[in-house]
Amino acid sequence: MSALPAHADSPLARLAREFAESRLALLGLALLAAVLVIALAAPWIAPQNPYDLGRLDLLDARLPPGARAGNGAMTYVLGTDGQGRDMLSAIIYGLRVSLYVGVASGAIALTIGSLLGVLAAYVGGRFEQFLMRVVDIQLGFPAILVALILLAVLGKGVDKIIVALVTVQWAYYARTARAAALVERNKEYIEAARALGFSSARIVLRHLLPNAAPPLIVVGTVQVAHAIALEATLSFLGLGLPPTEPSLGLLIANGYEYLLSGKYWISVYPGVALLVTILAINLVGDQLRDVLNPRLAR
Repeated sequence: MSALPAHADSPLARLAREFAESRLALLGLALLAAVLVIALAAPWIAPQNPYDLGRLDLLDARLPPGARAGNGAMTYVLGTDGQGRDMLSAIIYGLRVSLYVGVASGAIALTIGSLLGVLAAYVGGRFEQFLMRVVDIQLGFPAILVALILLAVLGKGVDKIIVALVTVQWAYYARTARAAALVERNKEYIEAARALGFSSARIVLRHLLPNAAPPLIVVGTVQVAHAIALEATLSFLGLGLPPTEPSLGLLIANGYEYLLSGKYWISVYPGVALLVTILAINLVGDQLRDVLNPRLAR
């Protein structure tokens, strides 16, 4: 029996083959998998719980990488920060917080934006015009400015920053979903669904939305990386997360005042972790773009 032609590959098989052919994509997948495993396993692999104030010793503050604790109980592989926290443990837990904020805000913004965008394409008329004007107005302002204003009103906290990030991200998904749904709206299978008497909700949710998913997946990966970077920026400016829930951005901010005194590790190591995380997500998103949109393939 002859082998199946290439076009008979399942989407997952094609996706795996495309990733296997790109070294950068494999590097991104490996880095992203490592970051996720480290973040999820933080309570078990971190040498110290940076939230446990009872285990912190101010006498161990700002120790260089490789230094021993004053009581000899442990070695600080990446040094300590100004509060005596083990930097390796703080980075592991901070990575967890940054990923949670990025993924949670991205998922909520994706859900809201894609539903509104597809609905606007399907309904059309004044609703579509109104929604697109709102999207245009919001995208006309810098995301960091909108987030800063919202956090100045809402205050600090994980839930507050997620609300701010969702507010600045949903418009990207709405515009992308509308553009993809407009291509599908007048195709024969949609006309057939209308002729069969399917409800508008069923057509939108089971036909238009799944077929608009590929570009939304690509935008989603980019926006998760953007959300992590934006949260780090807001936390660095002092408007993101409180000190009791340190993210990578807050860790970088905590060490900024010590840079000129030579204590580089307090800011540099969290910065490297943030860079690796964003790089891994962008490498995976770049390959997804090529796979899901062959016209952009290299």
